[in-house]
Order: sequence, then C-alpha cells, then structure tokens
Amino acid sequence: MHKEFLMGNAAIGRGAVYAGLDCIAGYPGTPSSEVLETVAKVNDGSIYVEWSVNEKAALELAAGASYCGARSMVTMKQVGLNVASDPLMSLAYVGVKGGMIIMVADDPGPISSQTEQDTRTFAAYSKLPCFDPSSVEEAFYMVRDAFELSEKYHTPVILRPTTRICHAYASIAVPEKEDYIHTSPEGFVKDSSRWVIFPRLSYKNHIEIEKRDRELTSVLSEYKRNSFEKGDLKIGIASHGISSSYVREVLSGMKEKPSFLNVATPFPFPEQLAVEFLKCCDEVFCIEELDPVIERELTYLCGKYHLDTCINGKLTGDIHPAGENDPTYVKNVLNSIMGKTDVPVKAADAPELPARPPVLCAGCPHRASFYAVKTAMKGRKAVFCGDIGCYTLGNAQPLDMVDTCLCMGAGVNIAQGIGKIEPDTTCFAFVGDSTFFASAVTGVINGVYNQADMTLIVLDNSTTAMTGHQPHPGTGRTMMGEVVEKVDIAAVLHGAGVKMVETVDPLDLEKAVETVRSVSAEKGVKAIIFKSPCAILIKPEKPVIISESCTQCKKCIKSLGCPGLVISQGKVAIEAALCTGCGLCAQVCPFHAIQKG
Repeated sequence: MHKEFLMGNAAIGRGAVYAGLDCIAGYPGTPSSEVLETVAKVNDGSIYVEWSVNEKAALELAAGASYCGARSMVTMKQVGLNVASDPLMSLAYVGVKGGMIIMVADDPGPISSQTEQDTRTFAAYSKLPCFDPSSVEEAFYMVRDAFELSEKYHTPVILRPTTRICHAYASIAVPEKEDYIHTSPEGFVKDSSRWVIFPRLSYKNHIEIEKRDRELTSVLSEYKRNSFEKGDLKIGIASHGISSSYVREVLSGMKEKPSFLNVATPFPFPEQLAVEFLKCCDEVFCIEELDPVIERELTYLCGKYHLDTCINGKLTGDIHPAGENDPTYVKNVLNSIMGKTDVPVKAADAPELPARPPVLCAGCPHRASFYAVKTAMKGRKAVFCGDIGCYTLGNAQPLDMVDTCLCMGAGVNIAQGIGKIEPDTTCFAFVGDSTFFASAVTGVINGVYNQADMTLIVLDNSTTAMTGHQPHPGTGRTMMGEVVEKVDIAAVLHGAGVKMVETVDPLDLEKAVETVRSVSAEKGVKAIIFKSPCAILIKPEKPVIISESCTQCKKCIKSLGCPGLVISQGKVAIEAALCTGCGLCAQVCPFHAIQKG
C-alpha cells in the first residue's frame, strides 16, 4: 500500500483498475468525465477504454463485455442515464456474467446540469442495487464491493457519487500493482435462453429479481458501509452520501449525540439495520439530497413494524426540497433539531464576490456563428433552437440566440415541430459536433423523411469542449490512442438525404452571413457546418489593437459580448491576456478601428 492524494473521480477510476476492470466505456458529462480519463491515463493496454457516441452505446458495449465474463464499467452523469435507460431496463431483466458497474454522477444544485434527478430513485425503479459513497475513500473501495455483488447476483450495479464526492480530494491508501485483482473472462457462451430477451423470459426473470432484491435487503443490512451508531438521545439522524460526512463533522463536536444511520445502499434498503435504528428513536430527521428516499423508506418501515417513531425530512418541510446540502446548512439544521439557541452558522466573513455569469470564451467561434445567423436574419421572423453544450451560452445578451434548449439533440426536432405549426417562421437548429454524433443524427433523418423545412447549424469546433475536450468520431482519434478515419459530418448529412450542405469558417463574417442567407432561403432540410477550432485548442495569435479611429460607439461590445473587449478608463480596449486574435470584432467595427496587431 502507498498513499496518493486523489480526486474522487480519480479514486473511482483507480478503484476500478485495482478491482480488475477489463472494459470501460462512457460519454463525457460533468461531474463524471474524469473517471474514464483516469483509467485511460493508467492503462497499461490491458483495459479497453472508449468514449462512445452516447450513453446508450456505452452501456450496450459494456453489456457485451460483461456477457463474456469481463468486468466492465459505464460512466455518465445523471441526465445521461435517461439516454441509457432503454438498454438498462432490459439488462436488469437479462442480467450479466462479469461484474458490471454503471457509474452515474448526480449533480445536486444543479451545478452544471439541466435537472436534479436522483439516481437513487432510478435504482429503485429499475430494481438495480445502488451504492452511494459518503467520501472519496469510500468510493474507492465501493467499486470492488460493487463488482463482487454484481457477479454474485448476476446483476448490473449502480454507483452513485455526487459532485462533492466526484470533485473532492482525499489521501487514499492505494494497493501496489502486484496486489491488483485479476480476472480471466471466460468468453461469450451462446445461450439464447439467457441472452435473448423474450416476454416469457422477462416474466421468469422478473420473479427472480424480486426474490433477489428481498434477499439483498438482509445482505446489505450487514454491509459494513451501512452503519448505525447508537446515541445518547432519543433523536435520530438518517443520512447518506456527502451529507453523511457533513453530519459526522457536526456530531463530532457534540457532547450528547443523537443516534445516526448512514445509508450506503439506498436500494435495496438495509431494512434490518434501519429497524434497529428506529427502535432507538422517538423522532428521526432525514438529511438527504435530492429525493426523500430515506424518509419514505423509514416511514414505510414504521408502518410495517408498527413503530411510533416520527419521521421528518423533505416531506414534512424540515429539510429544503431542492438543491444540494453544505456543511453550514447541515449544522444549522442539526442545531435546530437539537434545540440549540446558537446563532445560525454562517460562512466566514469574506468580501462579496462579483457576479460572474458564464460566457463564451474570448475567440470562441460559436460567437461568430451566432452573430452571422443573427445578422442574416435581422428583420425576419426566425426561431433559434439550441442544444446542450458550450453554445447554450449563446442565449446570453447581447447575442440572445437560443430560444429553446431541452436536452441533447432535441433542438433538431423542436425546430421541426415549430415549423409544422408556424410555416411562416424560419427555423434554425444549432448543434455541436459531438452532440451531432451523440443524438442529432436521428432528428435529421426524421426531418428529411417528414419533409421538414429547417436549417441545421452544426457548430464544429473539433472537440467536446464543454466537458473537457474529449475526442469524438469527428476528431480522428480514440481513447486507446489510435488514429482513425474521421467521420465526415457533411458526408453523414448527404447520406441521410440532406441535399444542400455548406461548410464555412464563421470567422469569415461576410461569407458566413451570405451563406446563411442563401441556404436558409432554400426549402426542406439544409445544413451549414460552421467549422473553426475551439479557441482553447489553438495557439493564440497576437492580439488585435484599437486605432485612433475608434469613436467609442461600443458596437463591438454591444453586439458580441466578448470578454476580450472591455472598458478601460472609460474607453473600449482589448484585454490582451484574453484576446486570441480571432478578428471577429474587427469585422463588426463600422469604422475599421480594430486592426490586427
């Protein structure tokens, strides 16, 4: 053993390698991305690593590896589980041979997501065991436990860390390489009665799943990371995940302590341990993120075992119904529960931070793409359907170019729906290159087949920028280090039946505007690929400068909102540290006051 200081996601990735991982696939999404990237960094070539085109593809690939007896892992964030839910629900019935972990990172807050959905609830819905780590160290060792449970009961297992686990750091005792667990996959053994899902098999397996989950309620009551600490009072606190760490921190400073239940496996729920806890308490408070999972289970158990314990939490209004917990909030809640009269704890006094709304980076080609479409459509009735990615930030002023955003790939179909009801509206759908491959291709085919009238704008910056610049089919490289043939977006569009596909550099503003005008005037589904690399991937050029011709009209700032354009001493100036020299502002300036340095 040796100590390493690891981020939570790195600990999960390293824990998987230690536990004998054979195959890992996923789709990038904060806060989950670093797990797969960690495996790729330490991979000696014995593990297959893949960024898949989406979460569905990743889960199905990992299932195939598991059918061979290999230990596999899938990584995604909570909204990605929606994409993977189709194969997941069936896989829960079919089962696995090699251990399989579905690592789903939840995002209470939410900090970087569309939703706050709670994967603990999804685990119960899908009838799959769920592990919920309360610390970075616990997450490291839970991976091994999850693989072992998966193989013993032939079921996928969900591992559900949250943002504060994924991105926290801790010193972990990591085994030496010679102590790693090694597996020898048997290979795929044909057996249609096991691997081919038919209604009769589903019915039979459903019965077995219910029997298994009843058994697991007893097994998991004995699981060492589910814990019950009897206190001095008749009050109890039940918690889970990172919230348990906050509770422990507060309780460590109390002389008289309540009983404390930590739920590490929210499904199947550790029933016997929970009943033992309830019998010690007259009143219990459930401190959890996000759904009242523990609160509902404890309320049910009180009824089942005829216990008079009063259960409080989100459903009773004692805990906030949405958003993440933090140490200050938990301490205030516990002070209130314990009847303390302390002044509510506040964060240490510090100067108020300035507002920092998210913006497109200086030199981002998406800004130029949005501005070109906006300029071309000035005075016309148009709708701009956005998508998930950096370019969602095109909704901010002064661009104001994202009218809708639902989920990955949805903009393509939403634009079609609007166009069917409002045929006099010029409909645009914006999608990034990674999202195009992940979930927009089917929408394009739907539009061609159903004779939609819309313009697809593919914002191709040659990377998956928002989640950390991961490769995708259009980049020509894989996570195994292979250089492969790039999948050509224009060729895919032509193959899907899109007749007009134009590719243009958005930083050539005049040509970009003219292209938008000409292409959008055509009927049917047509596409413009705005191709220019992400500003972070290119070496910045010399910054542009402002000449004496500047009249301080501020059109460059008002039109573009680029963080590289600032007001300094009452005048428009270029922030040299941010400017990449893209030259867009020089093309916008009506007085040619901005020039290359």
